[in-house]
Amino acid sequence: MMTKIKIGIGIAVVALIAAALLWLKSATKGDYVDFGAEDAIEVTPTQIQSMKAIGEWEFLSVSAEELVDTVRKGLFKDDELVRIYYGTLRLGLNMHQVEPGWIIVQGDTVTMTLPKIGLLDKDFIDEGRTKSFYESGSWKPEDREVLYKKAYRQMLAHGLTPENLQAAEANASQQLRNMMQSMGYANVKITFKE
Repeated sequence: MMTKIKIGIGIAVVALIAAALLWLKSATKGDYVDFGAEDAIEVTPTQIQSMKAIGEWEFLSVSAEELVDTVRKGLFKDDELVRIYYGTLRLGLNMHQVEPGWIIVQGDTVTMTLPKIGLLDKDFIDEGRTKSFYESGSWKPEDREVLYKKAYRQMLAHGLTPENLQAAEANASQQLRNMMQSMGYANVKITFKE
């Protein structure tokens, strides 16, 4: 007898749960939340302004070390100054140089016209690491300034090579292409000003 009562209660509980689920389903019919993603995210004026506001984007850094010397002829002996200069040339884009209409969106295609890759910081010599390698005689600050300028020119000549500029441009193209494709644009065309 107890077993029949337990079975009856079990059936009633299952029936009540089933009825509650059917009622809940019919009450919420048509009310649902759909999660999805659009294929492409529109590039808004705010996003364009944000890209410009970044200012300078570095795409390649070139470490430089230059040994520079000078000799001053004397009556009895020559004075010599040899210094080692260290620096880092940072190559990239200055987004403040973009022109109006630099980015155009048409369907799933983005066309970007960017300024040419260049040196981002003209103060690239780390004077804190500059060392006198050899020094004989007395030297004035003007003499050291002449050596500094010579090291500066040499670093520019060795760092701003066509190969380094092309490598920075390739890095810029790849990173910007990846960014635009992650926003859903299948075709990304990037050109740089000459």
